[in-house]
Amino acid sequence: MRADRLLSLLLCLQSRGQLTARQLAEELEVSVRTVYRDLEALGAAGVPVVASGGPGGGCRLMDGWRSPLLGISAEEATALLAVSSGGPLERIALGDALPQARLKLLASLPTAGREQANTTASRFHVDTQAWFKPPEPVPHLAVLVDAVRRDRRLRLTHGSRSGARAVDPLGLVAKAGVWYLVVRSDRGVRAHRASRITEAEILAEPFTRPADFDLADHWARWTAEFESSLDQLPVTVRLTTEALAALPEILGDTTSSARATPDPEDGWHRLLLHFDSPRAACRRLLGFGPDAEVLEPPEVRLELAEAARCTAARYREPADSLP
Repeated sequence: MRADRLLSLLLCLQSRGQLTARQLAEELEVSVRTVYRDLEALGAAGVPVVASGGPGGGCRLMDGWRSPLLGISAEEATALLAVSSGGPLERIALGDALPQARLKLLASLPTAGREQANTTASRFHVDTQAWFKPPEPVPHLAVLVDAVRRDRRLRLTHGSRSGARAVDPLGLVAKAGVWYLVVRSDRGVRAHRASRITEAEILAEPFTRPADFDLADHWARWTAEFESSLDQLPVTVRLTTEALAALPEILGDTTSSARATPDPEDGWHRLLLHFDSPRAACRRLLGFGPDAEVLEPPEVRLELAEAARCTAARYREPADSLP
């Protein structure tokens, strides 16, 4: 999205001349802080942006500097085309503008560069959807998008909670095919999984965005805090060589086997893993079958042993005797 925003910023400066950072922020529907960061990025990329302070000051392009596509190269156009290949944006109103934006981008290039950029971009595809999961239905996504774009307050109801609450929708984030709504309320700034919102009503009351709020920065901090709050239960396990090799497949690619300590006596490997709870540890470690043994803590070992006994008892009865 930042590449599209930088392009919009350049087009805005070229078509409208000098504008203040506040006017640019309102035009692009971002914070003033984001505008300043984007202007610095344009300057670093070689675009001659001039900024002056005081009354009558603002941001503009250097006098006489103009280009059909602001000096963008075929490689830069290829990058923009590749990252704007739809994905979650195709599910919201912004997705309707993507095909037209691609056409304008290509039309602004010379013929040779246009063919090269289009051909090269077609060789890259960004798929943000997780494996084996269809797109998550979000019945009120259009309402959420409208409220975010127009800075209008929302009255939300969650399926797991009673009663509605008025919030300020600060932004929408798509992560691995799942939409999250970042809101501000009397409980602070929080993120809600959009699919779990059962009712969403746009209120007539507008709200003022915090001047220092940056959606990307907030999301990075929030996700880091969320991830660090999970998997706090340490579990020591013994794994066979086969189980160690299957570690990424069963527990996920983020689990590293580099910390495993081999036992020279029996060829097994000792490893410290972390889970959210004893029940979560039991469910996930059952996937290793007899190739894994929990050493500690005792509550996980006992729960896993009980689960194994119940599973064995269920299969003890011959299949031909079942109804």
